Amino acid sequence: MISCFTPWVIIESQKIIVSGIDAAGTNYGKPAYLHFVLTAFFLAFTFMQKIWAKRVNLLVTAINLAWAARNYFVLTTCAAGECPVSQAGLWLMLIASFLMLLSSFFPDIELPQNRNS
Repeated sequence: MISCFTPWVIIESQKIIVSGIDAAGTNYGKPAYLHFVLTAFFLAFTFMQKIWAKRVNLLVTAINLAWAARNYFVLTTCAAGECPVSQAGLWLMLIASFLMLLSSFFPDIELPQNRNS
């Protein structure tokens, strides 16, 4: 979530610094707000000890990674001969989204033992 407050790209010709919550001067909107919502669901489902929550968590983190990839491609696309300069915050957001997905592959849950064994 910290990466959403740091600069993601710099558009030098227009002197604009785009972050996840401040994209003034562009039509990018505020892409970090969906990351905030998905991170809240991720944390809630991570602490639930239900198998369905762990399965839904996979979906939530996959959507979060897809949204991060979309933000990367939209923000770093060259337009009219100018390419924005990507900053560390954008890479940090991508890495954090990937690590969230990776952590959802290994849930910490205790399954009930089969009594017939």
